[in-house]
Amino acid sequence: MNDQPVLNVTFFRTDAGRLPVQQWLRSLNKADKKVIGRDIHFVQFRWPLGMPLVRKIETDLWEVRSRLSSGRISRVLFTIGGDEMVLLHGFIKKSQKIPQTDLNVARDRKNLWQSRRTVDE
Repeated sequence: MNDQPVLNVTFFRTDAGRLPVQQWLRSLNKADKKVIGRDIHFVQFRWPLGMPLVRKIETDLWEVRSRLSSGRISRVLFTIGGDEMVLLHGFIKKSQKIPQTDLNVARDRKNLWQSRRTVDE
């Protein structure tokens, strides 16, 4: 593995200062946190990646696909800007497709993050 990360990982921050993905991760058990953290770390150091770990959902939106304990599957949706990987939304997958509500949350956060970035530049 590279000594230096290709991407810097950050958590999306709401206008109220919350870090929703970080809060979601804290709600998981230690073993599941470790698996998801390892997978995100792998993406951070080996970007760009494809299946089976990373899948592009649409323009500027990807998912990290992690297999958890008890056969569960998690998804962490993220976007990339420059050398920054922004974790937008995390959830435990319960169906084949990404639920529309989860996809909408990630899209809204991505759009908000991108608009903030444009203002800051």
